[in-house]
Amino acid sequence: MKQLFRVVKCGEAFTVKSEKSESGTLNKRNVVLQEIGSKYENQYAVALLGNDAGCQFYPGDLVYAALRFQVREYNGQAFQDITAAEIIKFN
Repeated sequence: MKQLFRVVKCGEAFTVKSEKSESGTLNKRNVVLQEIGSKYENQYAVALLGNDAGCQFYPGDLVYAALRFQVREYNGQAFQDITAAEIIKFN
């Protein structure tokens, strides 16, 4: 489900190793998104992957995004990853 967010912060794009990519690398960019219209207006640190990582966003931009929440285990600890399954600039 897509939801409306405001961009709080947008980091620089960088390349990471990826076994899922044919080239062995994947573009990645981290952004902080804030909910709009909800009671608490939560913020999320979201990873943009692939072509989405090439998009530049600025603080205050409005976007529709579908977030995907995943949990992975490493050395007996659980970590949550949030990625944008889809992100569209609204402005």
